[in-house]
Amino acid sequence: MDFNIRENRGQAQGRRTLVREREEYFRLMDQGLSSAEACKRVGINYRTGKRWRNGRAASGKDKAAPPVRVVRAPEGPSRYLREADRIHIADRLREKASVRQIAAELGRSPSTISREIRRNGMALRGDASRWAYRPYAAHARAEARRPRPKPGKIGQNPQLRDFIQRHLDLRWSPEQICQALRTQFPDRPEMHVAHETVYQALYVQGRGELRRELARALRTGRVRRKPRRQAQQRTPRFATPMVMISERPAEAEDRAVPGHWEGDLIIGKDGSSAIGTLVERATRYVMLLHLPDGRTAEHVRDALVATVQTLPSHLARSLTWDQGSEMAAHGSFTLATSIPVHFCDPASPWQRGSNENTNGLLRQYFPKATDLSVHTRDHLAAVAAELNGRPRKTLGWETPAERLAKLLATAS
Repeated sequence: MDFNIRENRGQAQGRRTLVREREEYFRLMDQGLSSAEACKRVGINYRTGKRWRNGRAASGKDKAAPPVRVVRAPEGPSRYLREADRIHIADRLREKASVRQIAAELGRSPSTISREIRRNGMALRGDASRWAYRPYAAHARAEARRPRPKPGKIGQNPQLRDFIQRHLDLRWSPEQICQALRTQFPDRPEMHVAHETVYQALYVQGRGELRRELARALRTGRVRRKPRRQAQQRTPRFATPMVMISERPAEAEDRAVPGHWEGDLIIGKDGSSAIGTLVERATRYVMLLHLPDGRTAEHVRDALVATVQTLPSHLARSLTWDQGSEMAAHGSFTLATSIPVHFCDPASPWQRGSNENTNGLLRQYFPKATDLSVHTRDHLAAVAAELNGRPRKTLGWETPAERLAKLLATAS
């Protein structure tokens, strides 16, 4: 609706508020006009517009008045660009800075800055050849797009909704329907949707964009989505049930008793070779497993059995490993050695902290993306001896070999 400046501008308005003028003023400001230009077009005094924007402090008989639009700046880091960020973008664009320079200065991705300029820039006075990025208008447009929930695309377009409903009655899948839309309406993007949009229109409660009974036309026959990755439906990792780290003895947790080991593999180039690592939790003593024939569960099991059988019984109490497939034969390993295996929680490498630290040290000897099968058993023993001969701060500057020797002497 066109706005007309009132004719009786010289008369006092009394208690009547300038509702239409205020709405038009802020609409023009959102389009990027200056305050002075917006006031001129609406037919109000410049001070009136300033008071609407910034509020008014108490003075004499006049009471303080808050701004018409109260904008509270969010606290802490934000995933969204803020008004200050947009002002910085506008300033740097005037200085001919590149998008990547601006992104680095704001700590954002270059695509974020590029998308912001493309979406919220505007043509000057409708002339596409004259373009500018105005930060305050850009911020207002971005804020107007943010509120949720938003009306769905299907619910707003009756032709699109009817097309989808008609083809669902024909038992077409949502993906087939969406491809047909793109084929039949190639030049009408308002008729293009992703198949997930169709599923949400059917399943999400409260949308009401498609008839709920149409969900029965889907090939699954379900009227609601079936959740995935439920704990009770998860396929067991190994044939032999795992004993989790939460059931590991307390003596292993506080490192008070020696004989509890942490294990892992360091992987070579293209995942085709590996070296097994064992670290004793109390002494940080390292032992390396030679795996020249591969890293299958059987190869790892055999190498572990051969290695731990060289230890006295009081130094072979338990083994902690991650849930890698190389430990699928953990049951037969326990039968052969009487050493229980405890498994870490998924994505929890800190539960084997000593082993992870040792793997980092070993990468100095066995760099990533190299073939680890070329290293002989004697070379692995020499590397382990070198690591075990280093003094450790956590051991009071004793070496792991010295600490282990003391334990063996005490036991004898």
